[in-house]
Amino acid sequence: MGSFARAAQALERDASVISKRVKQLEQRLATPLFSRTTRRVVLTEVGGFYFSRVRTILDELRDANRQVGDLAATPQGLLRISLPQTFGRRWISPLLPKFLSRYPDIRIDARFTDRFVDVVAEGFDATVRLGLMLDSTLKTRKVGTYRNVLAASPTYLERRGYPSDPDELQEHSCLGFLSHASRPDWPLTRGGVRKSIRPKGALVADNSEALLEAALQGAGIILAPDWLVGPEIRAGKLAEILAGWAGPSDYGVFIVLPPGRMVPAKTRAFIEEISRAIKSNWRGETPLPSQRHSTGDAPQGDEQSSSGAREA
Repeated sequence: MGSFARAAQALERDASVISKRVKQLEQRLATPLFSRTTRRVVLTEVGGFYFSRVRTILDELRDANRQVGDLAATPQGLLRISLPQTFGRRWISPLLPKFLSRYPDIRIDARFTDRFVDVVAEGFDATVRLGLMLDSTLKTRKVGTYRNVLAASPTYLERRGYPSDPDELQEHSCLGFLSHASRPDWPLTRGGVRKSIRPKGALVADNSEALLEAALQGAGIILAPDWLVGPEIRAGKLAEILAGWAGPSDYGVFIVLPPGRMVPAKTRAFIEEISRAIKSNWRGETPLPSQRHSTGDAPQGDEQSSSGAREA
């Protein structure tokens, strides 16, 4: 432009400010960048080199900003997710092929585990947790709720009878879920009454599907999420018992995210996919068919929830 005055005019700045900033830069670099005369200001050889390098850097910075903007706006890249074993296989796995078809620029690394996962330390974009979210410091999205129900196979109930009160469960074979090597009590409520039952039986396991299979074969009574046993109850393979009694009804399906205000587009797309599937086909929100023997009368004719959300 030939002068700082014209440069200042183009930048809508004061000429004295431009001149001062240039002098400060030359002092910091310990070399003159401009050759000044009474009529013109021109770049020195060093100034021309410096300008060329800085312009390249600024162009790369603008390009990086644009690419970051594209990444933030367009679902793409590697999505690392941690999923509970049983819930992940039954509910999330069937969604992934359609999700990848809808977003061809996303790649998924899915890890199935029932242990507690540190979303930050282990580099996950999102983890799915079930139960009660007691840690308010975590960044979460609640995408569904469910409840635990008691159920047994018709053959077991014909053989052992229908319990009419939670206390009678002590006389039955209860299939216990192991959590952290312990066998937790079964919390049951009806109205304002709460009972805690210590299940007794010949089989305990740390896998909900194993307990479900045992219940289907008549091995005993299971306390399990309705998203797991609901289809079997609707199909008549299991019968809900003590329907007036149930575990807490505010168990949730949570997506835990790394801290920070920005959620990448790929993660937002994953959250929306799960939310959409749960809203359109979520058994956990749908009341199970009322059982004729739910009060306990005799017939006339990986995922257990705990006090904190878990990866089960």
